[in-house]
Amino acid sequence: MIAAHETFDGTFPYVPHFSSAPGFRMHYVDEGTGPVLLCLHGEPTWGYLFRKLVAGLSDTHRVVVPDHMGFGKSETPGDRTYWLQDHVDNLEAFVMDLGLRDITLVMHDFGGPVGMGLLARRPDLVTRIIALNAPTPFGQSDLARILATNASQSPWFRWIARAEADGTLDHVLGPLGYNALSTLKLNGFQDNAVITPAWIRAYEAAFPTREETLGALGWAKGFPLSKHRFEMPSRESRAAATQLPALTVWGTQDRTLRAEHFLPLFRAAFPHGLVSELPAAGHYSPEDAPDATIALVRLFLDATAEVSGLPAAVGAA
Repeated sequence: MIAAHETFDGTFPYVPHFSSAPGFRMHYVDEGTGPVLLCLHGEPTWGYLFRKLVAGLSDTHRVVVPDHMGFGKSETPGDRTYWLQDHVDNLEAFVMDLGLRDITLVMHDFGGPVGMGLLARRPDLVTRIIALNAPTPFGQSDLARILATNASQSPWFRWIARAEADGTLDHVLGPLGYNALSTLKLNGFQDNAVITPAWIRAYEAAFPTREETLGALGWAKGFPLSKHRFEMPSRESRAAATQLPALTVWGTQDRTLRAEHFLPLFRAAFPHGLVSELPAAGHYSPEDAPDATIALVRLFLDATAEVSGLPAAVGAA
């Protein structure tokens, strides 16, 4: 894991915090005060992905950014499994430990299924949904078909299936610290202008050895091995979710999660939700278009504060 006080040349200047409630040392950022934004990263990133969002929204909100087990500054225990349901268990324990309520979920990539798992289990804790190129599986009748169709078209998922079948997946993803940039590119990262030596170190440093890559391997291997289990919401949870204010911001150059599949999935879960497409951005929209993403999120938070029963932000630009 990355050293607790590593800032990557000041690009990640946030005080480290840790919770042991999930059964390992789980790192998180906790900046600002006000309504809670709980930001959930995906593969193969960590809280660094949200660094500009933290800076842009912590003047009016409490921005909490955990690193999933096996990612970022969190521990990578060798005796745990790294399937979707394990990450949902960890997140639920983390949220209860911090006593978070009235949560706005801000999700990217596999942070989407993890956050939606929390919503299915604890709808009483979630007030709003923001999906940034994040799937929103929530018991939709055509979920399996959508996932299978997308996987057949996605370079990332096609590669995972082939690599697992021929026994090379561990060999390639095991030393992920040496090819993090190529992995980001395969998924649809677009803006080369953000790449600096510190930026590359930030995404490579989480995976110095194969033992530290169990999180990334687990998420990838869970698909071909059918190990991930999507949380099934109750009828009551599903009905409650349809009334939540929801926003998705989608970089349409995403090569891993194609908009034509996942925007309908979002609309099925949140029929009153707002959809904003970013045509020049790819899978990592917080990296490719941080200013536009923050502006859209800010507008949504301000517009839905009263609907959500939360106090309106004070001091917003």
